[in-house]
Amino acid sequence: MILDGKFLATQIEQELKERVQAAIQKTGSMPVLATILVGDDPSSATYVKMKGNACKRVGLESLPVLLPASTTTEELLKKIKELNENPLVRGILLQHPVPKQIDERKCFDAISIEKDVDGVTSLGFGLMSMGERAYGSATPKGIITLLEHYKIPLEGKHAVVIGRSAILGKPMAAMLLNKNCTVTICHSKTQSLPSFIKQADIVVGAVGIPEFIKTEWLKKGVVAIDAGYHNGGIGDIQKEGLASVCSAYTPVPGGVGPMTIATLIQQTVESVGVGEISTLVL
Repeated sequence: MILDGKFLATQIEQELKERVQAAIQKTGSMPVLATILVGDDPSSATYVKMKGNACKRVGLESLPVLLPASTTTEELLKKIKELNENPLVRGILLQHPVPKQIDERKCFDAISIEKDVDGVTSLGFGLMSMGERAYGSATPKGIITLLEHYKIPLEGKHAVVIGRSAILGKPMAAMLLNKNCTVTICHSKTQSLPSFIKQADIVVGAVGIPEFIKTEWLKKGVVAIDAGYHNGGIGDIQKEGLASVCSAYTPVPGGVGPMTIATLIQQTVESVGVGEISTLVL
């Protein structure tokens, strides 16, 4: 079974259109998602543009904030403070990665918890990992939504997450644990990695290396979630033979990527407080 993230993201957007209209009627203004892009990295610029287009499709206003590559940590913190204090801005996205001279974690953590719709703050991660109310990191939260939509059993299953980044691997592991999975976290330095992956009922590729995870490492019937995307339309999991091994898997492209954007937009809409807050309890 193909876990079609593009199809589900389209469905989510259709539902969000109605909620945005309700938010506008309630508040008298259009909710705004501020997107901060530091520098001119073409991939980051493309991602920010895609998120802006998604805002338009559901009726949100996108506020692009473009800063030069020479921006300092202090300058970025000042801009984040301005956005935190702007009542029209309901969500703030700081596009990752930022230039090396910037303290990215310090800037992530400067985002108000109420506007952290991308789920990148340390406070948000801590609350989420304890099962408290917080916006989830957009990519792992999108993956959970996708798994639940296709009724993939999670409780009691052994999930192996390959990757340990602060905005993907670690929150992914915490979310799966909160869903009563038994979770193993691996990474590129893990010894005997294939032996861990061979035990998995669910594999999440989040290591950021093209086709690092080989199909031959997967056991028959596994659910494979590929959170990677690299030039040429390949992910972190080898494509060849994947369909014949897996009971369900995400395509690349069209799997996890659209769900990341849909989750970001969904959490921005929920920040207005219209309708059920479905993504806050993880």
